[in-house]
Amino acid sequence: MALLTGSNKIKTAVFISGTGSNLKSLIKFSKLKKSPLSINLILSNNPKSKGLQYGKIFKIKTKIFDFKKQHVDEKKTLFLLYKNRIDLICFAGFMKILSKTFINNFDGKILNIHPSLLPKFKGLNTHERAIRNKEKYSGCTVHFVNSKLDSGKIILQDKVRINKNETPKTLAKKILAKEHKLYQKAILKVFRLQRKNLFLFLRFQHYHSHEQNFYQ
Repeated sequence: MALLTGSNKIKTAVFISGTGSNLKSLIKFSKLKKSPLSINLILSNNPKSKGLQYGKIFKIKTKIFDFKKQHVDEKKTLFLLYKNRIDLICFAGFMKILSKTFINNFDGKILNIHPSLLPKFKGLNTHERAIRNKEKYSGCTVHFVNSKLDSGKIILQDKVRINKNETPKTLAKKILAKEHKLYQKAILKVFRLQRKNLFLFLRFQHYHSHEQNFYQ
């Protein structure tokens, strides 16, 4: 896989609501030569989000929309994304459900990481529910975002064992460590698939063009 550098990298926006630990991990990942990403925008629906500090630290544009007037703020967000030529959106602890109209504007270009082994335990309180349900394993999932909650096509998953004396806090800590690595692997997988599909499309166009010329 060819390395992307500078302006050739995929311009990415990261949406957050909380501490931004996955955001920090993605920013560090974006600095690596093997990374296809360039983090160009951080957006939060929470003005008190601790993750916004990484915008100042790493000199990345930040923007806050509370989405109380969802239709209006979604329009403003889309305008901002197009203005900054964003090609990919990564949800990283973003606790807001966006409309189908918004999602369709970036169809196939929004990723999310969820702290459970989907399709189990969609939504909130995943660790408590996994322990209460006496699951042997839990984990995390990176998936494409569609209009239904935590229901998009799964890209990658990783699991951890739930111990007998596990608490939601200890389980969350174990899974979070997995999340940071899994998100990076999933992005690389998506990038490789896109490059492969583009190559196959171009090859088809090449042969199709030659075939037309042959019969003319």
